[in-house]
Amino acid sequence: MRKLALLVLSLAVIPGCTSNPTKPAAEPQPPQLLTGRSAFQHLYVAARGWAPDARPYQLQSSVVGDQKGADGKAVVWRAAFASARLRASKPYTWSGIDSPDAPSRGISPGTQDPYTPGNDFDIQFLKIDSDKALEVAEKHGGEKIHTQNAAIPIMYLLDWNRSENQLVWHVIYGNNRNDAKLVADVDASSGAFLRKED
Repeated sequence: MRKLALLVLSLAVIPGCTSNPTKPAAEPQPPQLLTGRSAFQHLYVAARGWAPDARPYQLQSSVVGDQKGADGKAVVWRAAFASARLRASKPYTWSGIDSPDAPSRGISPGTQDPYTPGNDFDIQFLKIDSDKALEVAEKHGGEKIHTQNAAIPIMYLLDWNRSENQLVWHVIYGNNRNDAKLVADVDASSGAFLRKED
């Protein structure tokens, strides 16, 4: 009798567990690409929440999968900020892609580290966006490289040149700066071509 009662009870529970319809898996969102300035604005707001006096000292794009940095846009941007008051730095990452090779979508803070301010910059210097920096780089050797290899990754690095008192976009044709086919430097305030790095 006890076995029969358990059998009836288990049969009553099973339909209750399976009667809820399973939710279909969410469709993957297409990658979102942003120019450097657009991504920077999101990251800067997050950094000011960490430290009201936060000042940027670097912004860099990443290549993920077949998102190679064309058109001056990227699916992942990382910025590093410094706080003189806290004597610390903190990186923030913006991601617009669902990929095992990238951080989760949205903004992710990194770990706070000690920092001595020196190469941070005023955001008023950032007037030229990464897409315009790419246009300049293309006119100074990039177009030739791009024509030879349409799939070449293009990365963007923004930092302050203390000796020249300039904010510079480094447009990098290749997987990294050290073995790039070309690194073209563009003034991030005026859009002027500065140099090709050796």
